[in-house]
Amino acid sequence: MKIQYKSLLGIFFILLSLFSFQASQPKTRKPNIVLVYFDDMGFGDIGRTGAIGYQTPNMDQMAKEGLFFSHFYAPQAVCSASRAGLLTGCYPNRVGFSGALDHTAKVGLNPEEETIAELLKKQGYSTAAYGKWHLGHLPEFLPTKNGFDEYFGLPYSNDMWPNHPVAKNYYPPLPLIENDKVIATNPDQSQFTTQFTEKTIGFIQKNKDKPFFVYLAHPMPHVPLFVSDKFKGKSEQGLFGDVLMELDWSIGQIRKTLVDLKLDENTIVIVTSDNGPWFNYGNHAGSAGGFREGKGTTWEGGQRVPCLMTWKGVIPAGVVCNNISSGLDILPTIAEVTGAPLPTKKIDGVSLWKLLQGDFTEKPRDTFLYYYRANNLEAVRHGKWKLVFPHSGRTYEGFTPGKDGLPGAVNENYNFMGGLFDLSKDPSERYNVQLDFPEVTKTLMKIADEAREDLGDDLQGKAGKNRRAIGKRAN
Repeated sequence: MKIQYKSLLGIFFILLSLFSFQASQPKTRKPNIVLVYFDDMGFGDIGRTGAIGYQTPNMDQMAKEGLFFSHFYAPQAVCSASRAGLLTGCYPNRVGFSGALDHTAKVGLNPEEETIAELLKKQGYSTAAYGKWHLGHLPEFLPTKNGFDEYFGLPYSNDMWPNHPVAKNYYPPLPLIENDKVIATNPDQSQFTTQFTEKTIGFIQKNKDKPFFVYLAHPMPHVPLFVSDKFKGKSEQGLFGDVLMELDWSIGQIRKTLVDLKLDENTIVIVTSDNGPWFNYGNHAGSAGGFREGKGTTWEGGQRVPCLMTWKGVIPAGVVCNNISSGLDILPTIAEVTGAPLPTKKIDGVSLWKLLQGDFTEKPRDTFLYYYRANNLEAVRHGKWKLVFPHSGRTYEGFTPGKDGLPGAVNENYNFMGGLFDLSKDPSERYNVQLDFPEVTKTLMKIADEAREDLGDDLQGKAGKNRRAIGKRAN
């Protein structure tokens, strides 16, 4: 039987049209998410923001290929609270968190709160957490009880061990945990950056054919500082610079893996920090990039941190975003991008998806609340204005920093008078212009009063109507 030439030609064009139609369709696979959270890395600690004495070429490359957020705030200026805010999209005080939990804590992340991992698990994602957890060390509060398929890391900060320079022998041996079992104590910290990086890479390789979410929470550059032989003595800034170079290497290894596996066009990489530098550790601390104060304060140096995001072909390359944004916003952004429903309970984050697409006319967030200590509302930002309320808090000023792992003195109860600051002209918060802008002050006062009704304020003796309980051990 002969097949007509015109028939063959018709079939050819039908197949060609079908192929072209399929090729033009958007990718249906949900994007992978890699979220890297450094500990105590200040705004000035990467090359993009002026690091001196060492280079961070991989993070600088991220800035060239993606977005750098210049007004990005950690949820709070201390470890546990910041991580609670990141993973739940809530101000930490909304979910009962403050401070930094240690080995005596009988509390942790409430199982009724929904984490990024839990949202993504419902969307078919494989999930993993590596590095520092710090949201409850008891088995019922570990990552595997909060949406993560696997976990390998530390339950709290790496200085919570018997060799703490101030509280020697207060802490028990530092445990290294895999899933929910302690597999070692006082492990070699010089291998942490390499170990947690290799675990992350292994997880990506294992899950390359399905969507994944990996949360890599490096324990450093929080003190005590350790570095592997690969980077020991490599920087001109000493051990701190060596550590940052190795952390930057970690970012490079992860991104190279994504390229090698041809996953870079379908993976969002986010790199940021939990709070600013711990200044009283001197040469073992980083830089706030000229902002005032550091870790443990609600001044800009305590909470404004670097944030880099890349997604090849989606996020515009080489752009600085000056819109206000926060670690609170990571959860709702990921939810919108992946199609995951938001948590059923109220959250405080907003989606940055429009910003990630380069539309900076959008202002998904124009207000940020600076809470600290148990529940003190110490400042409010709206647009370019920041109103700081009188409060007692930490200051590093006037004290000689420590050296080589030993801390210097700080005043934890300095009485700040507060004031109104124009962050567009005075990012170091030195010039109080409250008397010159009474209407601006009035606007920010109204925002603060609404926050006090919602979340409370210990400075004014207000409990707040919508705070939720931290998770507590049943017995």
